[in-house]
Amino acid sequence: MSNIIVLGAQWGDEGKGKIVDLFSESFDVIVRYQGGHNAGHTVYVGPRKFVLKLIPAGILRPGKLAVIGNGLVVDPGALMTEIASLRANGVEVEKQLAISDRAHVIFPYHPLVEKLTESREGRTAIGTTSRGIGPAYEDKYGRRGLRVVDLLDRNFFSDAFRTLADDKQTVLAAFHLEDRIDTGAIAAQYEELAELIRPMVTDTARLLNHEIRAGKHMMFEGAQGTLLDIDHGTFPFVTSSNASAGGACTGAGVPPTAIDGIVGVSKAYITRVGGGPFPTEIHGEAGEALRKAGNEFGAVTGRPRRCGWFDVPILKYTAAINGFDSLVLTKLDVLDGLKEIPVCTRYKLRGEELDWLPASIRDVEALEPVYENVPGWEGITAGITDFEKLPNGAKRYIDFLEAETGIEVGCVATGPERDETIIRPGSKLAKLIGR
Repeated sequence: MSNIIVLGAQWGDEGKGKIVDLFSESFDVIVRYQGGHNAGHTVYVGPRKFVLKLIPAGILRPGKLAVIGNGLVVDPGALMTEIASLRANGVEVEKQLAISDRAHVIFPYHPLVEKLTESREGRTAIGTTSRGIGPAYEDKYGRRGLRVVDLLDRNFFSDAFRTLADDKQTVLAAFHLEDRIDTGAIAAQYEELAELIRPMVTDTARLLNHEIRAGKHMMFEGAQGTLLDIDHGTFPFVTSSNASAGGACTGAGVPPTAIDGIVGVSKAYITRVGGGPFPTEIHGEAGEALRKAGNEFGAVTGRPRRCGWFDVPILKYTAAINGFDSLVLTKLDVLDGLKEIPVCTRYKLRGEELDWLPASIRDVEALEPVYENVPGWEGITAGITDFEKLPNGAKRYIDFLEAETGIEVGCVATGPERDETIIRPGSKLAKLIGR
């Protein structure tokens, strides 16, 4: 058994929620280390569907400790809504959830600021979920944000909040936005929310390091995907935190030496939500057919996802950034019935061949994907749990992706349920999760 990081290898929405839920059976503690309530992880447990936005998917396993790390930005109202839903489904949230006292807080003025920045003339619209995530991170890095520990301090919070809210009102007024911040009502509401979350708040960095010394095994869960990482993604069409593996240590407060393995999660094709370049995007009827077959709509927003073919240079790039030991390939069943499956193996950029994602967004927009057509397969992969029982064509497709990326595919998901998954015996992944 090991301490591992599980994160997205593409632009997010790769099915990490199901994978974290599945693997959490083998771990004692499951930690979310960055992001906000804009990143939904969908998990199916029998007939029940859970959409987890802030709380790690591991909380669905009785007796597991789920941790919201210091690297997140937390909307207390959204968190309490999520907690209420879990309670209604029999989850003992108070016994299983720990919230970092160092996590930053999202306030109602943050979505207003986001609305302003997204709609300003001359600004490139990122296509955010408008939940205030980015502006909350801006306040964090501008060293003016308020943290959970500040929210719980009644003697400090009210005046500090009013000062920050007044500053935001001045900004909104300067840009002629008529939205008013009801400072007194919001302060009172957040003081009530503070008391609701208080029993679950702790110094999670201290807690996690204590658990590591006690020999407990941990899984660190990333939100979004590597290509939305603020440093390594397709900037500026990115999120506001480090979604890559490097964010796990800073976002949880544990040393790099505590990490034993890193697992990437990738679809058998590729999707993204919002604006930004997408080299292998499929347009027209073919793209719509893939979207329909994969039910590619956002778990939180319902927005249709843009769909495209598997992109090997992207996987090589994210594997290098993160150091993947193994890859989980999800939604293989969505490709059932295709006669041929195009796979982008390299790019052309102004006559030059590339096998790596360039830094410039203008260059990414200009990339021409070079495809190899891999034969599809007859038969159905949906629900298969034994690798040897997959159609030969599906196994050849997986072999092709392994050969092109240089990363083992240690796990294959063939449907949304927990048990619709293949963990390959003898793989690095199987050893990392003790299977």
